[in-house]
Amino acid sequence: MELTNLETETKQEKYLDVLRNLRAKNFSRNLPFLILSNKLPKGQVYKEYNDGRIEIQEVSSAGKKINVKVLKTLAVKEADLVRIDYGLF
Repeated sequence: MELTNLETETKQEKYLDVLRNLRAKNFSRNLPFLILSNKLPKGQVYKEYNDGRIEIQEVSSAGKKINVKVLKTLAVKEADLVRIDYGLF
């Protein structure tokens, strides 16, 4: 069964609503919001903070220990592009 454009748009909007609500919930608890992206190399993620900052972090594990390394803090324009890309505005 193929979805119509309207059904696809409706599902996409519901997905974005859930995503935005989860993001707002994290921020209200002073927690960062994790953005997984296939545009970043394997092992890297975006992490957005309540203050508007977005970092690119490298996450790896050594046994039971998880290591997180901040690779870059995005400039304001770069961070805005990530938010636009993932429908977070």
